[in-house]
Amino acid sequence: MAIDTSGRQQVDYFIGQEVEHTAMRGEPTLFVVGIKPVEELIAIAQRENLRHFYFGTSQCFHPHSPYDWAQWDDMIKPLLIKDFWVTLDFGVEYCRDINEQCWNEYNTFIPMISVKIPYIRQYNYNATVKIDDNTWGDTNPGVWCHQLNALMDRRVYTDWKDYVGDTVVAPVEAVDE
Repeated sequence: MAIDTSGRQQVDYFIGQEVEHTAMRGEPTLFVVGIKPVEELIAIAQRENLRHFYFGTSQCFHPHSPYDWAQWDDMIKPLLIKDFWVTLDFGVEYCRDINEQCWNEYNTFIPMISVKIPYIRQYNYNATVKIDDNTWGDTNPGVWCHQLNALMDRRVYTDWKDYVGDTVVAPVEAVDE
């Protein structure tokens, strides 16, 4: 069953091809809404023959407390240890916190830093995106400025119409022991 945007927010799991321009583009992917048990994630991946998880789906990544962060870590780190590919889609406001996690130490971790720029086509040709630091000289060696138009290159664009063909996936049945 194909799902639309509102449907994506109301399910726990769905499978589709990664359409965004990352290291896993074109790969069958398990998209996960919220925090789920690792054993269930692995069981679904094995059942569906998947090697890539996409977390933060439907903009669900919003940890507010150390407990929330621990839950995300308890889900993500075991998958990375088992050499699964893991994308985490998070808002730019979480960059510092993400770097405090050890996930970046794994080559199979893809930090998807989401920078929201509504009405992007209304900016004029001179618009510039500045990759900055917290303050002068705090953590980065400098700043990087990119012309907004250059960042909007067609080769890295994914149209909303490309987000189709995903299907809802049922959790695995609990096995009585």
